[in-house]
Amino acid sequence: MLSRADDFPIHQTPEPIAVSGTDRNFYDRYFFSAQAPDGGAVVGVALGVYPHLNIIDCAVSVLHAGQQHSLFASRVLGGERMDLRVGPVTLEVLEPLQKLRLSIAPNETGIAGELIFTGRAAPILEPRFIRRNGTRTLMDVTRMTQGGQWSGQVSAAGASHDLTGWRGTRDRSWGVRPIGAPDAQAVQPPTPPQFFWLWTPTAFDDWLLFFHSNDDEHGRPWNRAGVLVRLKDGAEFPLEDPRMALAFRPGSRHAGAARLEARLQDGRPVTVDFRIGDNFMMRGIGYGHPIRGHGMFQGPDVLAHEVIDLAGVDPANPMNAHVQGLAEAQLSIAGAPPLAGRGLFEQLAIGPHAPSGFRELFDLAA
Repeated sequence: MLSRADDFPIHQTPEPIAVSGTDRNFYDRYFFSAQAPDGGAVVGVALGVYPHLNIIDCAVSVLHAGQQHSLFASRVLGGERMDLRVGPVTLEVLEPLQKLRLSIAPNETGIAGELIFTGRAAPILEPRFIRRNGTRTLMDVTRMTQGGQWSGQVSAAGASHDLTGWRGTRDRSWGVRPIGAPDAQAVQPPTPPQFFWLWTPTAFDDWLLFFHSNDDEHGRPWNRAGVLVRLKDGAEFPLEDPRMALAFRPGSRHAGAARLEARLQDGRPVTVDFRIGDNFMMRGIGYGHPIRGHGMFQGPDVLAHEVIDLAGVDPANPMNAHVQGLAEAQLSIAGAPPLAGRGLFEQLAIGPHAPSGFRELFDLAA
């Protein structure tokens, strides 16, 4: 099947661009987060293309005043992977690796606006994520992450937000991960579910911090990396032996505070202390959503609206396990006075994780 993308010199296999190898779980996704300077409002966006499922979907969610309003849109892709329109949402790459625009036309959900992301530094490339359950590939993913600033405006629930001065993060990931309907045939022998994930993109006036960790049940990382990006020249400073200590909120798997300790390659110590406030619920942009999940067929052209009241969220419900905590941060390099910043503290803990005291599928912190 030929598409408009085939007229660009971007092929990486002998096949048309509409085809991405043979794994039905191949995906290509954009993620964005925008946060007000005082942390009083946050916008999250996920837009994904699923070539072999022939679906494109998008979710835009605005958290403000204790409520998270979400727009969900999905349609049949028709093989055109460069047509990034779904429902009222259109994504445009204005300047590759630097500037993108998300337009949301007025619609029945009440969420609308124009949001423009501009990178504060070049994206970083994270280590490739490869994870298998027995002989079956669970993840084989490449991801780039970029800190940026926002302009434009967005409205939701009758409130309009001017994005001037807002900072945030975007990422682009592509490869293989579970999407759409679950596999009907389980791995043999059965593999108990286990997945532990932390991600802490954080913006400071002069620095960007990126840290992530995927751990096994013993707390051993199978993918962990950290880097500081100096904004005045874009220089990257990898963090050696980064380790995160978590203080969990009782009755949950969500941290309320954390400390990252590492060192630069020249031996100077780096510490980052996080104080975590409200949680942005990731199901509000499709992650783990039972109906609006990424790549799930919802109909040929669907638009939906949902509201999450944070006061009513049950942290013991597994559907609420995946969150991005809105975090204030204090960065200290080589013992210098701490620098204040703000970012996300993403967490997902399924199954055992010895350092956190978790022994079962969804037991909670004492």
